Amino acid sequence: MRPALLLWLLLLALPARAQLRVSPAATVQLRLLLALTEHYRIPGLQLVYTAPDGRTTTLSQGVQCRGEQPAVDDHTVFQAASLSKPVFAYLVLRLVDRGVLDLDAPLARYGLPHKHPQNQLVAARITARMVLRHTSGLPHWAEYADHVTRWQQNVLTLKYPPDSLWHYSGEGYAYLQQVVEHLTGKDLQQLAREEVFGPLGMADSSFGWDARFTGRLCAGHDSTGTPTLRRRFREPSAAFSLVSTATDYSRFVRALAQGTGLRPATHQLLLTASGPAARCGPPGSAGAHLGWGLGVGLQESSRGRALWHWGDNVDFRNFFLVFADTGESVVFLTNSENGLRAAPPILNLFLGPDEYWALQWLQER
Repeated sequence: MRPALLLWLLLLALPARAQLRVSPAATVQLRLLLALTEHYRIPGLQLVYTAPDGRTTTLSQGVQCRGEQPAVDDHTVFQAASLSKPVFAYLVLRLVDRGVLDLDAPLARYGLPHKHPQNQLVAARITARMVLRHTSGLPHWAEYADHVTRWQQNVLTLKYPPDSLWHYSGEGYAYLQQVVEHLTGKDLQQLAREEVFGPLGMADSSFGWDARFTGRLCAGHDSTGTPTLRRRFREPSAAFSLVSTATDYSRFVRALAQGTGLRPATHQLLLTASGPAARCGPPGSAGAHLGWGLGVGLQESSRGRALWHWGDNVDFRNFFLVFADTGESVVFLTNSENGLRAAPPILNLFLGPDEYWALQWLQER
């Protein structure tokens, strides 16, 4: 069913007794959003839409945990999942601008002690640029059954020759995190506060558990709507441990699109797909319309270039898309395995019809 038709059918079916907690201008959007969350069994959702003129609409819907009372509001925190990666990439580019790190230097140059003898040889072939645009050749953790044990033992194993093709790798981000922490003498959380959260005013964001989030942290939910554990990440991970709000993350997305805090040349690198990352799929596939910049996906459509990324910690699924030329954007966070199923009608509702190749590609993967 076409997303636009689904939206209006859901609106007609929505009970008039639904509680609306926003201004009249956002009433229709919230009613449709409420219908979507009910249709897809999504217990809780936050969304921020930013118009081309900079005005924002913030909508919060549902509950932190099905069967419990606390409602989702604008300060409820969600697992951002892989939306962690663009934040870390931005942090790394800030360090590059100050000469702390070279995008094209072998990571072995930075003297990280290696617990396994093969790691130095692997690291000698990988650069920060390769990691950020997913051409490092390292596997993604889901690709081998003993990934937890292997990563705890700090064993780096190449799946492909470095810089030979695009291949998504959370392991690459985890390795670059170790390098950056070793190089700066600071952990990821401190670096994020100094380089991202503080400068951008992201007061409700953290790469690790913070007691101030007590009572505001969502539980995840499986595809049936059954609650899963409220995970509190003790060890910060550049690949998946960010917790945030849609309001905070929308601030970050706007900064990313505008190049706030980056040199113009560095910002252009972020927005440029080249080499093995120039396309994410063969001709005729949705991936043929996608590339990868330094930490973000890039989509070309009739409305121009857009930056995007998805988050998937299984029981938390999230998404953002921002048009580079206008700054128009949507960020949404969900506490549900079903979160991305609602993405097509959500983008149609707030951004209007377009070729959302990123969503098609996620379905093809």
